[in-house]
Amino acid sequence: MQFCVQVSASATVRDPLRPHLHPTQRPPVIRADPYRVAHKDRSMKRLTIFGMTSRCLAVLGALCAEHPGLVDAVVSARDRTLDDDSYEDIRDLCLANEIVFRAKDDACSVMTDYAMAIAWRWLIVPGSSRLIVLHDSLLPRYRGFFPLVTALLNGDEEIGVTALYGAEEYDRGEIIAQSVSRIAYPIKIKDAIDVVTDNYVDLALHLAAAMVGEMEIQSAPQDDHDASYSLWRDEEDFFIDWSASADHIKRFVDALGSPYRGAAAIVGGDLVRVLEATVEDDVVVVNRTPGKVIFVRASKPIVVCGRGLLRIDALVDDQGNSRLPLASMRLRFKGLYERGL
Repeated sequence: MQFCVQVSASATVRDPLRPHLHPTQRPPVIRADPYRVAHKDRSMKRLTIFGMTSRCLAVLGALCAEHPGLVDAVVSARDRTLDDDSYEDIRDLCLANEIVFRAKDDACSVMTDYAMAIAWRWLIVPGSSRLIVLHDSLLPRYRGFFPLVTALLNGDEEIGVTALYGAEEYDRGEIIAQSVSRIAYPIKIKDAIDVVTDNYVDLALHLAAAMVGEMEIQSAPQDDHDASYSLWRDEEDFFIDWSASADHIKRFVDALGSPYRGAAAIVGGDLVRVLEATVEDDVVVVNRTPGKVIFVRASKPIVVCGRGLLRIDALVDDQGNSRLPLASMRLRFKGLYERGL
């Protein structure tokens, strides 16, 4: 993992919290040394967290361990699209550490010096607090929604998290710092989430040290010329496009697996989820029709893609029941817009 620190376009510093750094063109971050900052005679700055999922849980656990007393309150919400949203674990950790816990729909005001958003989807009115957002992309790339899924679909070899100040438009605030990790493919979304969770914790501890040390947390504007956006996703976006290459569909399956419901298709009129798949060597198909089953080997169907073949290793219905082996080889795997055909 790399933690990127830069003071200006021409000078870099080593982060005293991360001894192994290298020069980079990433945005500026805190430049005061927390071990040399004189503490002022006043109470510790406090933090309110708006957070969800395992990423929030990991950050909260690290902050409670390293900086007890820093977190004053946590606001959380359930995520019904995940098989485990960590909501109860976040609540229980707050109770164990005497931190105020509130559900999203409870009326509450931010009464702390800072607020921090982690995997949060809703508007935050921070009042006089400074709002810091942790966003799981390397901004200004992939502003918006599901950025980690988008990065995996695009085959990015670097993923990570950006700390930025909140702004009027989402993900356009000034950048404070970024934590970056390299990955190799194939990689499943669950494993990628584990990687960026470490990035989240890395950044949160760095920022917490600054808050406790009474440091000014500096930032720099984003370069809008380098910006890109990742759109929101709903159930329609989980359907496989069988005209794509087998390599792309394999990444699609891996990127939308657990904790999400899984890549979707229609087989024999029923909704199914492809949970595991393997790219197979292509063959010459003179009347190539993406989505048709061409072989069944060891009870596993092999499906024709726009380019290449894909073996379906795990196929379930929406209740989690296995749909393998298929009732017949003469079946089509259909996408969203083919299901009525």
